[in-house]
Amino acid sequence: MTLKPIDTSRPHPARMYDYYLGGKDSYPVDEEAAERVISFLPAIRAAARTNRSFMNRAVRLLAERGVHQFLDVGTGIPTEPNLHQVVQAVNPRSHVVYVDNDPIVLRHAEALLSSTPEGATKYIEADVREPDKIIEGAREILDFEQPIALSLVALLHFVSDEFRPYDLVSELMAPLPSGSFLVLSHVTGDFDPAGWGKAVEIYRKSGIPAQVRSREEVTRFFPGLDLIDPGVQVVTDWHPEPDQEFAGEQVPLYVGVAQKP
Repeated sequence: MTLKPIDTSRPHPARMYDYYLGGKDSYPVDEEAAERVISFLPAIRAAARTNRSFMNRAVRLLAERGVHQFLDVGTGIPTEPNLHQVVQAVNPRSHVVYVDNDPIVLRHAEALLSSTPEGATKYIEADVREPDKIIEGAREILDFEQPIALSLVALLHFVSDEFRPYDLVSELMAPLPSGSFLVLSHVTGDFDPAGWGKAVEIYRKSGIPAQVRSREEVTRFFPGLDLIDPGVQVVTDWHPEPDQEFAGEQVPLYVGVAQKP
């Protein structure tokens, strides 16, 4: 893989997200922007942690239902357990394709590609705004005659309306066969419009096209799909673990999983 230079002149959402999680793969410019957001929006740390927990619960549930192919767009900096570790613990033959456009994620690709001997993983350097490139690369190890779970976790709030996020999701889902799934999470300003308005302003001034959405707007990402109960919900209300962190709190993150008929 060709390693592109890392741009440390302005914040990057994947590195800021890693900082919210307590990771070490960020630079001063990321940490400064993240601390500004945290100063008036401390719930963002909870959103980051509960988002990771949701991803684990959702893909494990699908793996237990027999899904053994996963396409994870917007992978971000690895945080164990990674998606392939979760699903290959259920089915060691699972195939996972990771997609991201951040050079720092590329530098972690070796860890991402550590599949079980029976399974397979692949890393594609691409942007969610390049659906054709993503699908073409995914076909190298995924069987498009069998169900595939498309994971868009904590990604679409970095795809503002001018980039046609609803069309992009439809274009990624279109080639997936019947029985495939969409796994999605998205931050919302429903519970603190002022705080999230400031957060979006910080991201956009840094060149990141951020946009929070309402529950209704998040639900629009699932047209023609059959939502798994309990539908689009606040993250802490979606198949909660008995001992989950932030139980009973209104974390500003909507999540949903749906199947293609």
